[in-house]
Amino acid sequence: MFEPFSTTGIGSMPHTEVLSACELILKYFDIPFWPQMPKYSQNEQMITQFCEGLPGITLSSGKVYIKRDEELITEWLSNYHEDIFSPISKEYAIGLYRITELINGKKLKIFKGQITGPVTFTLSLKDEEGKIIYFDETLRELALMHLKAKAKWQIDFLKNFAEKIIIFIDEPILQAVGTSAYISVEQSEAIRLIKELVSFIKSLGVRVGIHCCGRTDWKEILSIDIDVLSFDAFSFFDFFKIYRDEIAEFITKNGYIAWGFIPTTDDLNALSDEEIVEQAVRKIEEISKILPSITQNSIITPSCGMGSLDILSSERVCKLLKKLKIKLTNE
Repeated sequence: MFEPFSTTGIGSMPHTEVLSACELILKYFDIPFWPQMPKYSQNEQMITQFCEGLPGITLSSGKVYIKRDEELITEWLSNYHEDIFSPISKEYAIGLYRITELINGKKLKIFKGQITGPVTFTLSLKDEEGKIIYFDETLRELALMHLKAKAKWQIDFLKNFAEKIIIFIDEPILQAVGTSAYISVEQSEAIRLIKELVSFIKSLGVRVGIHCCGRTDWKEILSIDIDVLSFDAFSFFDFFKIYRDEIAEFITKNGYIAWGFIPTTDDLNALSDEEIVEQAVRKIEEISKILPSITQNSIITPSCGMGSLDILSSERVCKLLKKLKIKLTNE
């Protein structure tokens, strides 16, 4: 499916100049992706970006929430079917449009899109009373259907520019499920929501990945019918390798691990290029002694999105990925 140690990104970029972000992606990444640009517009924040078109959604003074309108919600739910799509406009994803303009006229072999996952989305978005919508069953299901419609539109759009599409479902909040912060969130329900979105996306004929930048129950995630598991391997490699049996089974089903070896935190400034690359190489060597076939099923990425970095640091991350690939493939 992918060449060993192909490079891709998680999504967010720190730029306010759209063309620069797109050119950087097309220059450095084997699997290009469209840039999410939270510093360019508040509409490109992780939750807000996929709220457009959600019944009752309200943006006011930089805040986004659902203003509950029972009639509107009931009408939307009654009209929903899985062929419905919900466009993402330029006002919410300028990078999506700019990068596809740059590649227009030719078809890439593969292109990566992304969408905020249903658990993170519903545990982050609130109604007008400040209540988290996850805990309202109707709004939870509404959000899941809405994200399906967003995914369908995005996939149909991207198919114009690439032979194959992969969509990463971004679920950073999974690391907190089961902790005291979200003690009332049942793991089984969180997994159900993700499974439904994964199944829907795969039914559209594209590959699916899940990205979580923290620690979570990888046994549960690896059991979902995904093609790629993406995580922060810089910080959580030792925790992840505990699941060697589950990883081995995942690989036998042609699953890929996207190793987030290049840090996008303060660790980036604390270490030299050589230290970062050598740490990653040692980790791959260690895991490949246990699971020799894993090198054929590995992608390399930043540990998370680069949106919080400055531009020079994001450029360094891109160059480090290229250096690491050269080291791992002996190019």
